[in-house]
Amino acid sequence: MPGLTPPALRPLPLATLRPAGWLLERVRLQADGMAGHLDEFWPDIARSGWIGGDAEGWERGPYWLDGITGIAYLLDDERLKAKVRRWMDHILEHQHPDGWFGPRSGEATYSDHDVWPRIIVLKALLQHFDATGDERVVPAALRFLRLLDVLLDEWPLQEWARSRWTDIVWVINQLHDLTGEDWLLPLAAKCRKQGFDWFGYADDLPFRDKVDEATLLAMKDQHDGHWMNDVYLSSHGVNVAMGLKAMPVWWRHDPTDQQARLLRLIAALDEHHGQPSGLFSCDEHLAGRHPSQGTETCTVVEHLASLEVALETWGAVEPLADRVERLAFNALPASTSPDEWTHQYVQQANQVICHVTEDRVYTNNGPDANVFGLEPHFGCCTANRHQGWPRFTTHLWMHSSDGALTALSYAPCSFEYDGLTVDVSTAYPFEDEVTITVSGSGVVPLNLRIPAWSTGATVDGEAVAAGTLHQVRRDWSDGPHVVRLHLPAAVNAVPRSANAVALERGPLVFSLAVPEQWTKIGGEEPHATYEVHPTAPWNYAIDPDDLRLEREAVTEHPFTKTPLRLHVTGRLVPDWTLEHGAAAAPPPSPVTTTAAGELTFIPYGCTNLRVTELPTTR
Repeated sequence: MPGLTPPALRPLPLATLRPAGWLLERVRLQADGMAGHLDEFWPDIARSGWIGGDAEGWERGPYWLDGITGIAYLLDDERLKAKVRRWMDHILEHQHPDGWFGPRSGEATYSDHDVWPRIIVLKALLQHFDATGDERVVPAALRFLRLLDVLLDEWPLQEWARSRWTDIVWVINQLHDLTGEDWLLPLAAKCRKQGFDWFGYADDLPFRDKVDEATLLAMKDQHDGHWMNDVYLSSHGVNVAMGLKAMPVWWRHDPTDQQARLLRLIAALDEHHGQPSGLFSCDEHLAGRHPSQGTETCTVVEHLASLEVALETWGAVEPLADRVERLAFNALPASTSPDEWTHQYVQQANQVICHVTEDRVYTNNGPDANVFGLEPHFGCCTANRHQGWPRFTTHLWMHSSDGALTALSYAPCSFEYDGLTVDVSTAYPFEDEVTITVSGSGVVPLNLRIPAWSTGATVDGEAVAAGTLHQVRRDWSDGPHVVRLHLPAAVNAVPRSANAVALERGPLVFSLAVPEQWTKIGGEEPHATYEVHPTAPWNYAIDPDDLRLEREAVTEHPFTKTPLRLHVTGRLVPDWTLEHGAAAAPPPSPVTTTAAGELTFIPYGCTNLRVTELPTTR
């Protein structure tokens, strides 16, 4: 039986690469904030059924473990590594004799045979193995997959596992790479066959308008009151984000043109549900292009994870690499409060108020879905959101089988690998300069991604083509050697619906920062629940031809104190108001209203209240 097609790139072993600069501060904020302390006070982690407790024993503990494992080893934080070891030891030492992981009731129900949370645990175990070489992990994982091979004949994939089979196959691929066990390949095929058809979905997106609550209720009635049918699950935003992984994970089994299929699906989601930050709307189901529709925070991190797998599979494909940066630099930081102690269930591109409201624009989210808190609306994001920054960090640089090292993004970091020591000094994306210092021995090629948006990019002063992979090949002996990148970008006004525009510069989206007032409405500090209300008008039209970029020195916390500002001429639009508890759709452009004044736009990820899609005026 033929094996798997090798991926183009592989991440460096976990903890080889260390975040630095502003990226280190982001990951450290997670360690000092909710991620690093959730197991101390939130019952679903502190008393999780996964460690023998009496609280939830499904996906929340595994989600948190998957995120905190990456954070702990990237930071080399002994306090967090001790937490990880406690969970890993319990899970491995309490594996059932037949190979099953986690709590079991002993009843003949699907919940006792649900593979989905076990796959999240396997993802965390593989991270732990990558960082430590723990010899227990691979045999335990193989025992579980041996059981799964038999179990699926009696209990086929259902509900969430049916739509999330892509993660199961990703895990199987990793175990095959580690062991070469050929029996894993037909198991992967079985999972794909029992799973939802994301390939047909990509070829013809079935949901091109907002999936409203009436539609969902009708689907429920048609299925004997049961929600978990394919229509419900395949319009659910988090499932769609995970479904993007289908094409790259299955390409390794069947290397046909899955890349084109994935790009086609992303383009269709952009066309029908796209938001300026690179997200698609889903609150919780696909919800159209209205900029006040929300996107669930779990979707942000799962969208990133799927695209990162695609980059591993095919290399530095520019539309995918650009989308990873857009999500990481905009949507990811915007989903949390600046101190990483609270988050939103959904974020909005035009987020002019965060409040509890019964009259709401969302498809089927609750009244508190966009407030900041510990557990707004539902607790999955409380546990799952922490994987975003560590996974992004591990995909900054990857290596290929020919010995080359490939840079996919230029956030500050350092690493030692294959005889080289590499230090990336930069405040990118808040500045245009990247300095890469290399020392070591021998000739190791560096493949440097030159983003497609860069106008006038240079490497060591020489012009390079945008949207390419530029190779630097030197003998790095007698170093250190310095490679300097200059990645300038223009400010662009990108057309949106109804002739509105969004402003971009490189990977950063800019939003009108709305002055705000935070009001505590419940919970306990530091993870209390807050509404955020505007204290000044937000309803403006702008002249996209009258822009001025202002730069300041970059601090350690550029998402809190931004070094970039766009000054824009705007006019108040009094008739543009709230509708269903959120900003109404931007009025058709061009708008002619009151006298002009100057407005200040800052990067999307630096905002809490914002307007990102605005009508135009002249």
